[in-house]
This record gives sequence, C-alpha cells and structure tokens, in this order.
Amino acid sequence: MSATAAPGTTPPEESPVPAPAPVLPPNTATGTSSPAAAPAPARRALDWRIRFGALSLIWGFSFLLIKVGTEGYAPFQVTLGRLVAGTAVLVAAIAVRRERLPRGARTWGHLAVAAFFLNALPFSLFAYAELSIPSTLAGICNATSPLWGMALSLVALSEDRPTRRRVAGLGLGFLGVLTVLGAWQGFSGLDFGGTAMALLASLSYPIGWIYVRRTLAGSGSSTLALTGSQLFLGTVQLAVVTPLFTSAPDGFPLLPTLAVFALGALGTGLAVLLQYGLVEEVGPTTAQMVTYFIPVIATAAGVALLGERLSWNTPVGALVVLAGAALTQSRTRGR
Repeated sequence: MSATAAPGTTPPEESPVPAPAPVLPPNTATGTSSPAAAPAPARRALDWRIRFGALSLIWGFSFLLIKVGTEGYAPFQVTLGRLVAGTAVLVAAIAVRRERLPRGARTWGHLAVAAFFLNALPFSLFAYAELSIPSTLAGICNATSPLWGMALSLVALSEDRPTRRRVAGLGLGFLGVLTVLGAWQGFSGLDFGGTAMALLASLSYPIGWIYVRRTLAGSGSSTLALTGSQLFLGTVQLAVVTPLFTSAPDGFPLLPTLAVFALGALGTGLAVLLQYGLVEEVGPTTAQMVTYFIPVIATAAGVALLGERLSWNTPVGALVVLAGAALTQSRTRGR
C-alpha cells in the first residue's frame, strides 16, 4: 500500500505505489535526466525480481495487517504504531548511510504538508475504513490512485497533456470502480462511509505527490533523507492527534501488536528501501509495476486468511480498474 512518496523527485506520471509510496532516487524520475557519466548501480545480493516479488507481497498484505491491527487497537493507534516502526527503520538506514538531513525551515514545512497527505491522512483513513469494509475492497480502492492522479494532473500540472488513450483509461478505470461497488444493483450491501474513506485515502496520495512535485523537486537532499524526515513528521502529527481522540489501550494483544509492527517495519520501512533499490537498479517504469500486483495479493490474502467473501463483480471490476490505470500511465512514442 502506497505510503511514502519520494520528496525531491518527480513520481512517474503520478503513479502510486500504495502503501508507502514510490521512492525515486534523484535523477531517475520522469522529467529529470541522469548525468551521462553516472556510475552503474552496484550489483545486489538478491536478484531484482526476488525483491520485486517481496515488495508486492509486503504491500499486498498491508491491508490484511491493517484489518488485524484494528481488532486490538483504535485506527489512530494503528497508524501511529506503523509510523513509529517505519520511521525507526528509515532512521537506522539514514544513520548507516550517513545521509545528511534536509536543511531550512521552508523545506521542513513542505515536508510536513507532504507527510499529512502521503502518510498521516491516508494511513488513518484506511484504518478507519477497514472497521466497516473488507480488506479486499480497501486494497482495490487503493488501486484507483493512478486514476485520481491522472485526473488531478490534468488540472494542476500544465505539462501533462491528455491523450485519447489516457482519457480512455480514466473512463475505463472509473467504470471498473462502479463495477466493484455494484452500481447496477443500487450499491446494495455497500458501506458508504468505509468505502468513501478508502477512496479518499487513495485520492490523498496524488494530492501529496503533486504538492511534492511543485515544492520539493530539486531540493538537493537525498531521497532517503527526505522520505525519512517526512515519515518522522507524520509520526509527530499522529502523536499529537491520537491522544485527543483515543484512550490508552487496556493491553497489548499479541496478534494485533505483531500486525501493527509488521505493517510499519515491513510495509512502511523496509518496503521503502526495497522500492528505492528497485528504482535505482531497474528504473521507475519497471519498479512502479508493483502497483498492479497489490490489489491481487490483497484480495487473495483477505479471502484465504480472513475468510472475506468475494462476489463476481469485485475481481472483474478490479481487473477493469487496473486496465484503466495502466492506460493512464501509457505514453505516446513521441514522448
């Protein structure tokens, strides 16, 4: 699940990677160019396909972990826990690599806004949504982020010009959303509140990416340092909000506690490092393809492990959403 964008870089066509969000090292994102003399990335111990598969599984299982976490903790507590664990992983990585933290109040102010739209708000909305909707539906709603991103970029980013293919993808994607929600049967049995929160969470990601693109591109700091700082600020935001709306938990149930820890350490911390390495090695276009595996894995996990029921329109609509999302990311040969 997309969760952390890459401040200081331009996400490829505003494509989401849920759960934490795509991490794009400097000079690899769309719209920038790598120096001709840039050294080739170092050979890694694990083949990139193995890491790609691991990243797909981690982010695909995030929605199941959210559901399990909310069985023992309030949604804000789940979000705070995942941010604390995720931030700890990235802080450790920053320390090991001896990265320099961003400087300047202006940069930190922009990071605080990015942390709200890319971490604090969507993480909390998904946690609240899964109180009343299945994790499978939450995972499919998350897959609508590329559709929201394309629609918003046409308004907010003058350099993004619509093509017939991308507009068709937008229409096809939202047709898939209506299929998932069962529009032809009057949305019977649908929890509107939970579904709306999941869709708003998916909308929050591209809003954050567009903000980052306009304010933090070319800031000079490394992607890892900016992302770690962003997560830290998101943690601070939740640390302020959580005590105001929740009471201290009576205990620490084992399974929900492990779920929240895994959600943060793996889905918000390790996943960011995996995505960072994938983009560095195989480029953002290949790395962002993980987006299309996430709802499939989320659906399989919810059905197999949580016993969630699946009607025919859910997987069919999900495939239509993914097809539309893929079209919105397509480019003409001239570009």
